[in-house]
Amino acid sequence: MNSHRTRDRLFTALAALAAACISLGGTARTAPDAPPVLTAMQEELDRSKAALEKADPAAYFLSYTVTDRQFAEVSGSNGALLSSTDTRARWLEVQTHVGSYQLDDTHKVGDRQTAASSPGSTVPLDDDIPALRRAIWLETDRQYRAAAQNLIKIETSKEVQVETAESRAPDFSKEAPHVSVDEPVSIHVDRRPWEERVRKYSSAFSASSAVLNSISTFTGLAANQYQVNSEGTRLSFGQIRYRLELFVQSKAPDGMDIDRYANFDWVDPADAPDDKTVLARIQVMIREVEALQKAPLVEPYAGPAMLTGRAAAVFFHEVFGHRAEGFRQKDIAEGQTFSHKVGELILPEFLSIRDDPTEKRLGSEMLLGYYPFDDEGVPSENVHLVENGVLKTFEMSRSPLVNIPQSNGHGRRQLGYVPVSRQGNLIVSSSHAVTNAQLRQMLIGEIKKQGKPFGLLIDDIAGGFTFTGRGQPQAFQVLPLVVYKVFPDGRPDELVRGVDIVGTPLISLTKILATGDTPEVFNGYCGAESGSVPVSAVAPAILISEMEVQKKETSTDTPPILPPPLHDSQARGKKP
Repeated sequence: MNSHRTRDRLFTALAALAAACISLGGTARTAPDAPPVLTAMQEELDRSKAALEKADPAAYFLSYTVTDRQFAEVSGSNGALLSSTDTRARWLEVQTHVGSYQLDDTHKVGDRQTAASSPGSTVPLDDDIPALRRAIWLETDRQYRAAAQNLIKIETSKEVQVETAESRAPDFSKEAPHVSVDEPVSIHVDRRPWEERVRKYSSAFSASSAVLNSISTFTGLAANQYQVNSEGTRLSFGQIRYRLELFVQSKAPDGMDIDRYANFDWVDPADAPDDKTVLARIQVMIREVEALQKAPLVEPYAGPAMLTGRAAAVFFHEVFGHRAEGFRQKDIAEGQTFSHKVGELILPEFLSIRDDPTEKRLGSEMLLGYYPFDDEGVPSENVHLVENGVLKTFEMSRSPLVNIPQSNGHGRRQLGYVPVSRQGNLIVSSSHAVTNAQLRQMLIGEIKKQGKPFGLLIDDIAGGFTFTGRGQPQAFQVLPLVVYKVFPDGRPDELVRGVDIVGTPLISLTKILATGDTPEVFNGYCGAESGSVPVSAVAPAILISEMEVQKKETSTDTPPILPPPLHDSQARGKKP
């Protein structure tokens, strides 16, 4: 395909768009009481659709998303205020798909990397419909030009590329339209009390000479999302989130960094943790840091291990969850660990896993991965991924697979990224559950059975990462924070440090022997191809017959020569 044809196509399309731009008028299909921003989006969508669906190449799908974010943040360190801000902004994202649902400008050819970022722009905060429409019009023009050029490159590349079974799936799924218009949400944060609280919390860490640095951060977010698309979807919904984070840094005598982290999440201001609760958690973190400073290092080891609930939740998120994201089954550059295992046993028969972003809470704890609609305008769904150990399906966005043609509401992204299938609330359940005390006894029994000198109890995990690309080992690494040696002869558990959990998924998942009976929640933010998104993972404690740990990366920098000023008796004029 030559450049002359490229220019002809773009000229035809731009001429059609220019003709439609003569008048900014239009008839909105939204209800009279719709938010003005939604009205502006619908009017401009109708106008652009009428022009671009006749263009060459034709735009068969248009989608507009405006996210209105009200954000407050207060941060303190070591008893002093670092920052206190309150901002509001609107961000516009435009999707223009040219070609057809079967083959469009998003098609991935071979191992060519597609852009992860999604061009967008800020739009006015004022509910000024003409001003909003003008911003949408300009962004639509930019996105259409880029999409048209990309489709031409794709059509050329396909002629010389080998087509795989996965690539024969349509590029985009046609979905039923959804209409839901809710009242906007907002937050009203008085930052002054939180300024005092973050000072108090970060100062409380200074009571220990083991602490090198401490940070406490409060955030409040009200996000209203407005979506319209050419299939007829029209959405307006909002979510409120509050979070308090505590972070402390220390260093062992050999230079190894020691970090502890805790967070509190809530949606109702009345549910904010009180000072007593937070200060009690700080004391626990201080004791852990002081103990970890003195704890011995663990040599590389493979043997029985027990993960408490939060640690097990992170384990399943990293080892299973990322490999069950639908887009990874379609991308030839991915390892596709589970792509052809639907209907096969991949876990012990007593385990089932679902991803349910429709759940707001588990008991008294909120689930951070809740959302009513995904970032492609599809309602969130409870997806049963594994039933009795058998893989059933994947988390799907609007990028279909050959045998899974529709989205199940898991297309997610951070602002400024292209949505892909991502986890929401990953929930593990078990039909072979015992009490945690019984599970510990089973751990000791397994240590004796294998003739090992000890087993490991993984009590807390910071997070982890997993390699899913075909050019890398299909391995995972999970980063424990609190680990104990458990001895078969009844000696007290020994706190240790310096280990990372490593392994490969197909082997590690089959070595789970039993679970506890109490599910625990891990709330966090997961970073992947479409940016950082809020997620939850829920799991009971698990017993694994064999888990491998390796030495943690460390620093050669030793702790500071002098003690902290507040703990230097000579600096205070006292005898040592």
